[in-house]
Amino acid sequence: MLERVWGNIEKRRFSPLYLLYGSEPFLLVETYERLVKAALGDEEREWNLAVYDCEETPVQAALEEAETVPFFGERRVILIKHPYFFTAEKEKEIEHDLTKVEAYLKAPAPFSIVVFFAPYDKLDERKKITKLAKEHSEVVVAAPLAEAELRAWVRRRFEHQGVSVSDEAIELLLRRAGTQLAVLANEMDKLALFAGPGGTVEAAAVEQLVARTPEENVFVLVEQVAKRDIPAALQTFYDLLENNEEPIKILALLAGHFRLLAQVKWLSEAGYGQTQIASVLKVHPFRVKLALGQASRFSDTELTEAIDQLAAADYEVKSGAMDRRLAVELLLMRWGARPAAKRGS
Repeated sequence: MLERVWGNIEKRRFSPLYLLYGSEPFLLVETYERLVKAALGDEEREWNLAVYDCEETPVQAALEEAETVPFFGERRVILIKHPYFFTAEKEKEIEHDLTKVEAYLKAPAPFSIVVFFAPYDKLDERKKITKLAKEHSEVVVAAPLAEAELRAWVRRRFEHQGVSVSDEAIELLLRRAGTQLAVLANEMDKLALFAGPGGTVEAAAVEQLVARTPEENVFVLVEQVAKRDIPAALQTFYDLLENNEEPIKILALLAGHFRLLAQVKWLSEAGYGQTQIASVLKVHPFRVKLALGQASRFSDTELTEAIDQLAAADYEVKSGAMDRRLAVELLLMRWGARPAAKRGS
């Protein structure tokens, strides 16, 4: 659906009404920005772009502007933020005339594009006004992207910036920057600028320009523990310290990561697939994929013991019984002293 809507926007095939909602705000903003860029020239925006917030202004004021003939251009774009009357939220102090909304939905002005920007997970389908909005609007539901969709989004966004990207670069970018679209977009802008118009973003550029997040560093650290390469794990820990990461935070990240490994391993052994695990744990499928690969390098006993040891270390540090840095070093040394687990044990 998103591809179709963006394609029509690029071809300047506009709908007079758009309803944007969902739990992925970056996609909502990106859709709106594409729409404004395609519908209005730079000079037109001062006169023909208006933004209203339903938590501050009655919606009828926005609709009155939508019914006003545009100045110095073909059309107006009216953004109506937080139309909470499409949800199950209770009415607020602002008095919205919903009869005017219903009338406008049935007969929108031909020279205006009205965008209802609703950053909500879901709308109240029982309401008449919601049914009307869905019936008469171009609807965009911005849900978190699955792994294949995420990779396609990365590739498409690079192409939109005039550069291509290798599969290896996409894989490394997702590992380095994570799956949050806003973070990815910032890193992609930097990589596209580095590649230049017509260039190609390669894995080497990602390696050079995209810094690891603390979560990615913890993933690398645990991978080094799995390989029993404790000198490398210690070096990763020291690199984190040099980047001003607190040992207590590193302990917390390690605890969260080992819990994730244990959960995905247990669910996988219970017959759950990658998508089902992601849904149950409420994490991105790409993270589940990486965790499944790493979890297979540990036995169930090792994962349980690691979680217990991290909890004990956290208590000792917070109670003042042990130095924070020493607590992490001792854990890494202890984990390195074990024999390597057989894959799948």
